[in-house]
Amino acid sequence: MAEAQNQGAKAFGFAPYNRSTDEEYMSPAQEEHFRGLLLQWKHQLMEEVDRTVHHMQDEAANFPDPNDRATQESEFSLELRTRDRERKLIRKIDEALGRLDEHDYGYCEACGVEIGVRRLEARPTATLCIDCKTLDEIRERQRG
Repeated sequence: MAEAQNQGAKAFGFAPYNRSTDEEYMSPAQEEHFRGLLLQWKHQLMEEVDRTVHHMQDEAANFPDPNDRATQESEFSLELRTRDRERKLIRKIDEALGRLDEHDYGYCEACGVEIGVRRLEARPTATLCIDCKTLDEIRERQRG
């Protein structure tokens, strides 16, 4: 089972952090692990933005057929929405890097407990522990 987890993680470009039993939470080694993970993720997103810009420049054409033009505009619109979500994610990554610099990374903003290494590997921009996030989602569903 652990071997399968390591294989999956390496497929995404990082090896899971192996915390020793006596290691303090958010030790310098853990901070560097997450800094590398966040920077790599940001770099991948930035490359995707560049690819989109080049793709849109290369593929931009003034089709005489209105259906072809509408299809192209629809594709561009979808790409731009995706890039907008990624732009927001890049901002969250920058905020997480700032928390790392201040040594506040990995702790819940609501209650102050440890978020946990595995949760942070799954969602490196997480700011809430699983309990606070669950309560937040329940409140959100109740509000509609």
